[in-house]
Amino acid sequence: MIDFNQFPSPCYIMEEELLRKNLSLIKSVADNAGVEIILAFKSFAMWRSFPIFREYVDCSTASSLYEARLALEEFGSRAHTYSPAYVEEEFDEIMHCSSHITFNSFSQFERFYPQVKDYKETISCGIRVNPEYSEVETELYNPCAPGTRFGITADLLPEQLPDGIEGFHCHCHCESSSFELERTLQHIESKFAKWLPQVKWLNLGGGHLMTRKDYDTNHLIALLKALKERHPHLHIILEPGSAFTWQTGVLTSKVVDIVESRGIKTAILNISFTCHMPDCLEMPYQPVVRGAQQGNEGEFVYRLGGNSCLSGDYMGMWSFDHELKIGDRIVFEDMIHYTMVKTNMFNGIHHPAIALWSEDKKPIIYKKFFYEDYRNRMS
Repeated sequence: MIDFNQFPSPCYIMEEELLRKNLSLIKSVADNAGVEIILAFKSFAMWRSFPIFREYVDCSTASSLYEARLALEEFGSRAHTYSPAYVEEEFDEIMHCSSHITFNSFSQFERFYPQVKDYKETISCGIRVNPEYSEVETELYNPCAPGTRFGITADLLPEQLPDGIEGFHCHCHCESSSFELERTLQHIESKFAKWLPQVKWLNLGGGHLMTRKDYDTNHLIALLKALKERHPHLHIILEPGSAFTWQTGVLTSKVVDIVESRGIKTAILNISFTCHMPDCLEMPYQPVVRGAQQGNEGEFVYRLGGNSCLSGDYMGMWSFDHELKIGDRIVFEDMIHYTMVKTNMFNGIHHPAIALWSEDKKPIIYKKFFYEDYRNRMS
């Protein structure tokens, strides 16, 4: 149990023990299936924890120059890089930081591949393909939605892939199961069968939530083994984000005021949904609050509100077993993935501190934020 009194508030706190449990499972899947599983920085980029990751994972995936630099400089290996669009002034540095570069379109490939040729021995290029199939129901997160800007459909591929295209990248999932992957593979292999012999690797993207309790990892391993048996020349890559840090830590906050309007009590916290948990508003989804139940059934019911001036900076109705008071701690579960990477300083609201609860039950404060962090961002 985390001793919250040893941490500042607000604070993101990751538990090393839970992280290692996830990493062990992911490494076991990779080893047993004979595939490569790499960390996607888009979900998690707390670089001070990378030494732990490197005990289990060799590489990472980047979506921008800064992520690619983080891969090389802090993770210690060159990135598998994909961006919807590269820009001229950054591409030299991206090549320096990347072992794989995936292009979103042939126009991008044709523009930049002449520069990659000089690095052909150290950089493998791929193209993102779109199988026009995804079971992601929320369109904001569906990379294969009609009219998507991501990837090339099978009808636009030439019979012979251009020289220099060595891999296919395909991303269709979001917190998905192995059974969704099974159905997705049927579409990928059906649509792109005649091109698979022409490539060396197939990147199945992210969204494989293999550390979730109900995820069938044995089914996943069997799927990947069967895929490799059908295409023994292919190196298979998965790049989940959330799976690595799924349910490995919390965001702690405190009640700073309680207001009431038209019968609705709102506990205002020293955090902000729009600044610190934007997915809760974008998706939207209801986070889990420790010691509370969703809904307005109960004696002590509160809406939880952020401390920004955005009118909609609040979330749901929550029933507690006691009356909330100023200073009470409110703990949001599972707030490590897609939270820290999305924080912003709207209203000048400072970020929560970033910390680790180590295996030997000691607090490690990685980062606190101050006025200078806000000022420097605005300069």
